[in-house]
Amino acid sequence: MPGTRGGNRRLSGARPVRGAAVAPTPAAEADEGQPGRGTTGRPGAEHQRRAGAVRWLRRPVEGGARCLLEQRGHLFPWAPVCVAAGIGCYFGLPVEPPVEALAMLGLACLAGLLLALRLEGSHRHIAFAPLAWALVLFTGGLGWAGVRAHLVAAPVLEARTYGPVQGRIVAMDRSASDALRLELDRVILAGRGQDRTPERVRIALHGQQDGPRMHPGATVLATAHLAPPGGPVEPGGFDFRRHAWFAGLGGLGYTRVPVVTLLPPEPRALRVFRWRMAIADHVRATIPGEAGAFAAAVTTGDRSGIGQETLEALRRSNLAHLLAISGLHMGLLAGVVFAGLRLALALVPWVALRWPCRSIAAVGALAAAAVYLALSGGNVATERAFIMVAVALVALLFDRRALSLRAVALAALIVLTLRPEALLGPGFQMSFAATVALVAVFALLRGRDSPLPRWTRPVVALVISSAVAGAATGPVGAAHFNQMALYGLPANLLSVPVMGLLVVPSAVVAALLTPLGLEALPLWCMGQGLDWILLVAREVSTRPGAVAGVVTPPPAVLPLLALGGLMLALWQGRGRLAGLGPVCVALWLWSGAERPLLLVEAEGRLVGLMTAEGRALSRDRAAGFAAGVWLENDGDLSSQREAAARWRDPRLPDGRLIRHVTGKATVAGLRCTAGEIVVVNAKPPPGLPCDTLDPAALRRGALLYRDGRWIGADDGADERAARLWTPRRRQPRRRQPRRRQ
Repeated sequence: MPGTRGGNRRLSGARPVRGAAVAPTPAAEADEGQPGRGTTGRPGAEHQRRAGAVRWLRRPVEGGARCLLEQRGHLFPWAPVCVAAGIGCYFGLPVEPPVEALAMLGLACLAGLLLALRLEGSHRHIAFAPLAWALVLFTGGLGWAGVRAHLVAAPVLEARTYGPVQGRIVAMDRSASDALRLELDRVILAGRGQDRTPERVRIALHGQQDGPRMHPGATVLATAHLAPPGGPVEPGGFDFRRHAWFAGLGGLGYTRVPVVTLLPPEPRALRVFRWRMAIADHVRATIPGEAGAFAAAVTTGDRSGIGQETLEALRRSNLAHLLAISGLHMGLLAGVVFAGLRLALALVPWVALRWPCRSIAAVGALAAAAVYLALSGGNVATERAFIMVAVALVALLFDRRALSLRAVALAALIVLTLRPEALLGPGFQMSFAATVALVAVFALLRGRDSPLPRWTRPVVALVISSAVAGAATGPVGAAHFNQMALYGLPANLLSVPVMGLLVVPSAVVAALLTPLGLEALPLWCMGQGLDWILLVAREVSTRPGAVAGVVTPPPAVLPLLALGGLMLALWQGRGRLAGLGPVCVALWLWSGAERPLLLVEAEGRLVGLMTAEGRALSRDRAAGFAAGVWLENDGDLSSQREAAARWRDPRLPDGRLIRHVTGKATVAGLRCTAGEIVVVNAKPPPGLPCDTLDPAALRRGALLYRDGRWIGADDGADERAARLWTPRRRQPRRRQPRRRQ
């Protein structure tokens, strides 16, 4: 019908009658009279080629749209992935984005939101709505990470200082050298205004501490060495300054003189913290030895009583996760309370028939988990575990499946919203990797008939869960900690059931009986279970070959592993097998990882040269932290003393000799020859014929030598290009090692 929509459109069902002449359309008649519009002219062939190109481009677009439509209803678990991609992009930026850029990201996020809503309402373009939502989540994660970094900004020390430090004790733990550490707030530093004083500092107590015992919440005075948080010990390495920035730590140090208590704890201040410490002391007094320190750690999060040998045994046996209050402990506690409350309510027929016992048990378990969160100190790992447990229990309240990929995704979104910096930590990565893998694997197994006897199914489920969790967290742990516990699976099979069936239930019973003074027996049972776990850890960790060193992977490895694993777990259908591609690429990159040839510590106290035997260190004692990190990143399990024994005629492949000279007097009398590279920690005399790396060159942080040039950890950290946690310095030009022409 002329003038109507589709009036000139040929009906899909109309076919020309065989033998009948087809009348030419007016458009066809007009085309015949115009050169180049027919089928034989050259411009007509060009038109066909363009049409073919359009069809060639349209096919993948239509194919992608069909794939997205097939995934409708299963895309929500990808939401935290998009947010995490934005957060990771922010932390991967070489320079800090200006505030104006963050505002533009907010506008872009709003525009993307409007576009996504418009596409959702369009039947024709609804397939592309997930792409718009992905853009919204990506820009939101990128912008929110920047906003969060500005919100936690606090003063940081610019240089080393020594003098009186006053503050209130808000946390206590132990350092890697087994020294007690105090974290102080309300800090007062002599000669510093409040606007230049850090909000929090951390002091390690060395030497003879004969003063009275430290009490949580007390105001103390110490004469301490303080320094700003240290940067990476090698370019591209872990930046502790970033971690300290988000933790609110503006200074770190130590003292060798006794700490003086100025004021006792305030009656109503830090009440939960003082309760935690009191409970930890009571548990350690009731359960003797390392088992008591272990019990205090899993009940209150206080690890100050655990020795370094015990910690090392737990790490080497892959049982250190039992020490941290994480998803396992929170899940076991909530499960025990939920099962106990539901069983108790079911034993009363009148209540069981009239009350919603399942919902009541879920509320009680949620309350118990909240109390556990408060008593454990509320650190990042415990907060993450509580959020995951809370999401599962709330799902039970609404008669939904407690453990599903949607619930895990919601928990991840909440964690990333509260603490976007948690994405970079091994705890977040390993926790969600294990949870996603377990939920995905057991979802595939759900509903399938098992030929195994019923009594063997719990054992098989334990083996499968341990193997799946180990496979999911193993690469992440190896990338962060540079070692793999080869006997971790049997150690976990022998220990995790004891933790779930004896330790956690005993802790719950002890908490219930403590007001009556009857907690001794359940705490004794708890100690027996922990003694067994420690025995397993010691036996496994001392076996030959219990731990294998792993070299640090290139930066792209973990993102590729995450992408491939998420494709395998979250994508629906056979397309999930495409996730094997990124995994294979990541493993290939990891297998070819190369370590720097030469490393120099940021203060010039240590030099490390890669040799055929491994990395050779110039000194056997100084800069122990840097030495340990270098060797770990190399995948080398040797000690610093063993690595120092390799320092024999250290030379680069081009034959140049490497020398390390320390001490002002020794450096002042330095003599060298052309072609040598000399690293010094003091100002060298002028006019030396050799290449020197002096404190002026080391202002760029730790250095590495690669492809004939030096790369600094703080390259670009000037007033124009620096991250918020990187100290800004005036550097009109980068100083390379001084070389005699």
